[in-house]
Amino acid sequence: MTLIIFIIFLASVLSLVLFKVKSGSMAKWAKLFRIVTVVFSISVFTYWFIKKSAVAFVDNSVGLQVINKLPQALDFYLINVNKSDKNITLEPKHIGKIRPEYYRIEYLKMDKSDEYWIVGYLGKKNLVYFSQHSVPNKNIDQIVEVQNYINQSMKLSESAKKQVDAYNYENTKLGIWIALDFLLLFLNLALFLKKNK
Repeated sequence: MTLIIFIIFLASVLSLVLFKVKSGSMAKWAKLFRIVTVVFSISVFTYWFIKKSAVAFVDNSVGLQVINKLPQALDFYLINVNKSDKNITLEPKHIGKIRPEYYRIEYLKMDKSDEYWIVGYLGKKNLVYFSQHSVPNKNIDQIVEVQNYINQSMKLSESAKKQVDAYNYENTKLGIWIALDFLLLFLNLALFLKKNK
């Protein structure tokens, strides 16, 4: 997705430059490029937001219910431990902030994994909960009740913290690119509407 966002950014900048081309043989091609850029950008972002808003149910997955029994709201992350013949990859995902006595449901793709970690943060950087869970039977959904501030493994929790930090950094970077793309898309649309008036 990052590559597509960057391509949209470059195309949008070029569209703004091509707005100055109003006569000659290049004018028609410039206008066509600008129209294609705007339509493509709107299509990609519409698809992306619908995909992000839809329920994240995955076929052949294991349902995971995380229940917060603690007196404070915690920000939870899920890390899926994918194992292959040569290496182990950690795949983080933000579950969200869960208030006391509330829960969230996620769906785990466990075709390359039989283990996952739950990481809980109080605030932005304060890791207060870490638990490691195995999935011996992939036909049974998982329920995790967070009742204590525990850290089951300092070594694994450090790895999890690095993964969460990298995940949040990538999301922040993606958010900045998306904001720039929206600004350029708005400018291109405004120029189209101004010309039509």
